[in-house]
Amino acid sequence: MPVKRLNNAVQAAYFAVKPKDIFNLKEFYKAMREWLNEYGWSSVDANGKLEGKDHWETLYLERINLENDSEQWWWWRLQKIPSDNSYYKYHLDIDSHPLYILNTEVMRNGKKFKCQKGEVEVKVWAYIEFDYTGEWSRHPILRLFNKMFPRRIFKREMYEDHKMELYREVSIFQAYIKRWFKLKSFLPFEEITPFFTPFVYPEWKKE
Repeated sequence: MPVKRLNNAVQAAYFAVKPKDIFNLKEFYKAMREWLNEYGWSSVDANGKLEGKDHWETLYLERINLENDSEQWWWWRLQKIPSDNSYYKYHLDIDSHPLYILNTEVMRNGKKFKCQKGEVEVKVWAYIEFDYTGEWSRHPILRLFNKMFPRRIFKREMYEDHKMELYREVSIFQAYIKRWFKLKSFLPFEEITPFFTPFVYPEWKKE
């Protein structure tokens, strides 16, 4: 499992999915954003302050290859502060890489739909930052305990409660992506009822 090494942070979860099929790329992009909105994830400014949902993307690139297929990169960096808390902050890094994307059309229920075929690799890292305001590290006395505090004094809260909560949420996100692509999922945490309309047209499964 790839680990992101960060100061004052521990990784809670990582997953990668790489579906290959016929689907609507624009609708998949929108579906991921809607899920993140639903779960309260936001972007941050240069000073680390939450600033809403309109500045998630730190990178968007597209390249047209010789075979006229498209390759894209979307990098989203999101954060969320747990309620009633001034010490922990959740981070979510999402790297999406659609590749071999070609425009095509499919017939569904007697209607023709424009869509794409290709594959999308999505990698997600989730981690917990402690002392995100820097209050402890700046304090002449508390800074001496700042490294010990999350790993020993608050070990249960840090490594069990917060880590499990973030792991659970990321598992739901993974299951959401798999279900959008009509892939089987055997994850421990899933939403009971999806709130999206899928725009994927699996070649291996007839409607």
